[in-house]
Amino acid sequence: MTTKKQGTRLYITLLFESLRFALHALRVNKLRTALSVLGVTVGIFSIISVFTMVDSLEGNIRGSIESMGDNVVFVAKWPWTFGSDYPWWKYLNRPIPTVREKEYIQRKSQKASAVCFQATTPVNAVYKQNSLELISLSAISYEYNRVKEFELNAGRYFSASEAAAGKAVCLVGFDVAGILFGNPSIVGRHIKVDGSKMLVIGVFQREGDSFLGESVDLQIFTPVNSAANFMDLRNQQNNPSIMVKAKSNVTNVELIDELTGILRSVRRLKPKADDSFALNQISMLINTFAQLFKVINWAGIIIGMFSILVGGFGIANIMFVSVKERTRLIGIQKSLGAKNTFILFQFLSEAVILCIIGGLIGIGLLWILVFAVQQSGSFDIFLSIQNVMLGLGISVGIGLISGIWPAKSASNLDPVEAIRSS
Repeated sequence: MTTKKQGTRLYITLLFESLRFALHALRVNKLRTALSVLGVTVGIFSIISVFTMVDSLEGNIRGSIESMGDNVVFVAKWPWTFGSDYPWWKYLNRPIPTVREKEYIQRKSQKASAVCFQATTPVNAVYKQNSLELISLSAISYEYNRVKEFELNAGRYFSASEAAAGKAVCLVGFDVAGILFGNPSIVGRHIKVDGSKMLVIGVFQREGDSFLGESVDLQIFTPVNSAANFMDLRNQQNNPSIMVKAKSNVTNVELIDELTGILRSVRRLKPKADDSFALNQISMLINTFAQLFKVINWAGIIIGMFSILVGGFGIANIMFVSVKERTRLIGIQKSLGAKNTFILFQFLSEAVILCIIGGLIGIGLLWILVFAVQQSGSFDIFLSIQNVMLGLGISVGIGLISGIWPAKSASNLDPVEAIRSS
């Protein structure tokens, strides 16, 4: 046991001595060190920046998608993802979802907790001298608040009686209230929406920008029966759809199976006829984007690997030059009793330290870039600890791979011939 401890202590001492020699060599050759580090810095910065951008992009898109509700099925004319085996003209000839179908689903479904109709159209909103052009107005049925979660900054949601009677009431986004009124907390004012006078009864809590454009901040919401006075709910350009939320103990697969039967029944489709509707769910978008992110990640790996390859060759070349310049010193060290392992660790440590320094500088530059983008508020970006560790791990790997050959050649030098070299 004592011999084993002594051996361990000897290797630790050997490692620290190797690191000390390596650091001394790097301090003496500052220009060479800087040139070596530059290649690794560019490589690490390139590959980790790509991973960071992809992770941030995926996080933003995934967050926007999941905010739509992962237990909601959307009945629509068009599917969110297209298969290559289905002619586009068959989609074109499909009917659009209607309020009547929404009511039929509501009566027949045993697996839905809420069913809501929604259609959108661009409108102009005016209050005194202030106006907003071509903002989105959504015609929604009363059950919207049970399908999608949201918070109100001021006011209230419209009542069932207001929705049924088609009262000219509306809820507006935070930015709509701020631009038209100058004060987002004000309710009880009337605005004109495409010439129709509407009472503002509520203001949504600010959501911020959504990556998919689903934020309510610049939208107006009004009951379906009210919107029917100035928009065509059966016009496919208004993108009518039915949102069906599953009960807590019901899966989306079960809900889709039930909806398929209900919709085929209400549309009187024959048993062998194709479905004339699309049942979309959030997982479809997530899977589509997941495939896209895989492609982007591989592209980033390939681009980064080229940069890292250049950096690795640079490190190996510099290390061979370093071995040649210090051949005489290696001979002296060996003649004084230095083991091959000591020489190997010495040069290998130098290569690894060079790469770690380069990696840290690359990650530091990327952090500065990420911080600047965050401060600008143009894009929600983050540098994860996983990517930082990945960058350092790649740096160590480059150092080991590019340094092992020069280090091996240094450790195998004959001490007598090394001392005689000029």
